[in-house]
Amino acid sequence: MPQPEIPITRIAMWSGPRNISTAMMRSWGNRPDTVVVDEPFYAFYLKETGTRHPGAEEVIARGETDWRKIVEQCRRNASSARPIFYQKQMTHHLLPEVSRDWLRDVTNCFLIRDPAEVIASYVKKNPEAELNDLGFVQQAEIFDFVRSQAGSVPPVIDADDVLRDPERMLRLLCKAIGVEFSDAMLSWPPGPRDTDGIWAKYWYAEVERSSGFQPYGERKIELPEHLREIEQHCRHCYEQLYQQRLH
Repeated sequence: MPQPEIPITRIAMWSGPRNISTAMMRSWGNRPDTVVVDEPFYAFYLKETGTRHPGAEEVIARGETDWRKIVEQCRRNASSARPIFYQKQMTHHLLPEVSRDWLRDVTNCFLIRDPAEVIASYVKKNPEAELNDLGFVQQAEIFDFVRSQAGSVPPVIDADDVLRDPERMLRLLCKAIGVEFSDAMLSWPPGPRDTDGIWAKYWYAEVERSSGFQPYGERKIELPEHLREIEQHCRHCYEQLYQQRLH
């Protein structure tokens, strides 16, 4: 007789750039019951926008660029043997032409970070930061869609809260999405992973050296004048989600 299909929990964790999203992927990927996927819409995003990122041509050549096929990958079972499918998703990769209907088929969570910290980190890689590059507007839009469809507030976690107390926040997150917490989420072996995107060589050096979430450290950030208007736009979106965060 055929074996009954294992129920799958599909987690789409929506983050902007320069957050702890890769460390969070490491955390989930270290669970024996979880398979992870790294930024499945990245190649599509680069091809459609022409955004100049390190290794963009290689990412496009090796990745899937048809958003409909990507959506089907996110909807289906990633592994018949593992009951959790964790998707590291970037909010700005979900361009307006991509249907949002599939979001009803996954458990959507939101990883936020203070805009000043995001922008200060982002401009080290790309000095010409624009509002849409930072993902806050898109994150608020996805959050509003998910909340309206579900009729409830989806889980939101703030990066600073996670770094201050990883175990507490991960326990809260697991409880909110109905999966059992695992101690395996608190640390992982350093080094690269087969599940990392091919762009890891440009972006993941710090996380590859890590064996857990970095300790929280408060920083005083002074953004230059020309970035303050962008920061205020981002902060408006951030505050909406911050008020809903798990804590």
